[in-house]
Amino acid sequence: MMIWAGQISRGLLGVVASALLLAICNAPAAAGTLDEVRARGHVLCGVADGPLGFSHIDEQGVWSGLDVDFCAALAAAIFGDKSAVKYRPLMLAERFSALRAGDVDLLGRSATWTLSRDMDLGVRFVDTLFHDGQAVMVKRAQAVTSVLELSGATICVLAQTPAARHVSEYFAKREMQLTVLSFEKWDAAVEAYLNGRCTALSADLSTLALVRATIDGAGAHQFLPEMLSKEPLGPVVRQGDPQWFGIVRWVLYALIAAEELGVTSSNAAESRQSKVVEVRRLLGTEGDLGASLGLGRDWAYQAIRQVGNYGEVFERNVGMRSPLKLERRANGLWFNGGLMQAPPVR
Repeated sequence: MMIWAGQISRGLLGVVASALLLAICNAPAAAGTLDEVRARGHVLCGVADGPLGFSHIDEQGVWSGLDVDFCAALAAAIFGDKSAVKYRPLMLAERFSALRAGDVDLLGRSATWTLSRDMDLGVRFVDTLFHDGQAVMVKRAQAVTSVLELSGATICVLAQTPAARHVSEYFAKREMQLTVLSFEKWDAAVEAYLNGRCTALSADLSTLALVRATIDGAGAHQFLPEMLSKEPLGPVVRQGDPQWFGIVRWVLYALIAAEELGVTSSNAAESRQSKVVEVRRLLGTEGDLGASLGLGRDWAYQAIRQVGNYGEVFERNVGMRSPLKLERRANGLWFNGGLMQAPPVR
């Protein structure tokens, strides 16, 4: 009897397990982010309420900036229409919780990519859209060309930020002396720098570029070449949706690859018949890479034609054609000494 009971129990367990497996296999798949976006008819992009060059809304309610253009490129890749996107400004403290809750489909440039944020917050950083980092600005009249010439200088920073620590660590490592003046308000730090209380002003390069655009009409201020920290910034998505992660990632790579291959918004149409197979693959006239993403054959073509390649997007928003007038530096292509590169689009 004991043997028969064991056999029956094992038999019942097998039947139950088979039934559960059949139910799982026949259950409708949970809708992914792409399905939700398509059903809604537009992408929801979480952005910061500023600054200029990254995510800025003007008096007419028109958004512009590097992050804004990336989300527009994503909309173009999905819908063939760069305007199929709505921007939702998020406060600093709510950005990750809003993404996890599904209030937005992705975050634009809003946080430095770190291990703890990438692994502990239920989100994933896609890749770097803009290589930021702590920089140092000085007056050209001081004839300083390197941070290494600032031993004994006074540097103004914003209090309660990593800026003071980065400056101190950088100088201590090189056994250089300095005085750090910390201010509770950024405007006060800028004023102290302009009034000569500080030899230099230090903050993220993007922040200093905004200051320079506001105060410097004649090129009287310059950024020193050394960066005191690295702050990679880029799109962020929820964990658990590999297809959506892949779509957002490869839209970014498509913009970079287009610049690598010389494809622009103005020549994208004619480039579809290029003799270069890499160009035809990117633009959808050779093979169908969109199928792997769940997108149309012309996904990358639409993003590039409607928004531009990475270089175009960079230049009009934060580069030399913009008020910020930032040089490419780390944001240049890899074969020009920068860090931007795309894996092979094939």
